[in-house]
Amino acid sequence: APELHFGLGDSSAAVPVTLRWRAADGRVHVEERTLAPGRHVLLLDAALAGEWEVMANAFAHIILPAGILGYFSLAYIARMTRSLMIEQLHQEYITTARVKGVPGWRIVWRHALGNAAVPLLTVVALSYGNLLEGSVLTETVFAWPGIGLYAVNALITSDYAPVQGFVLTMALLYTLLNLVIDLLYVVIDPRVRLES
Repeated sequence: APELHFGLGDSSAAVPVTLRWRAADGRVHVEERTLAPGRHVLLLDAALAGEWEVMANAFAHIILPAGILGYFSLAYIARMTRSLMIEQLHQEYITTARVKGVPGWRIVWRHALGNAAVPLLTVVALSYGNLLEGSVLTETVFAWPGIGLYAVNALITSDYAPVQGFVLTMALLYTLLNLVIDLLYVVIDPRVRLES
């Protein structure tokens, strides 16, 4: 009789490893050897130490979690970019540029994308919130050691101080990112100026 798997613990590791889609859970399977401590970025540490086997193994472990995190944000950003670019390409200034003989690549990359960049920057900043939310689930499913997995383990053991710290840290990161994006509006769009 076939064996049925219920729950994330069994099925999330069995299917991808059996089908050779990715390495098993965690950051790395080979011994980290004598990597320089302090950076905690395994790919960078392994490359700087010349440990190519560790680097290849760490890269195999990061492909699927990074792909899953990036997929949803990429789809949303691509859809919004398309919508904003279609809107900009139907504006009168684009028609004027075409009549003047401006090359098509310059119209798209300089004129249309330049004017679509401000709302697009807002879309990118707001999608960062989904990355923060998705990192908790992704770290939990793939047993990736990070702040999301730490928060989930703290919640499971009813240790609420780390959970409060996690929520406060994520809220602070999200707020600071939106502040930086608002300040970047001045750089991207010359019509926007900071008033004192």
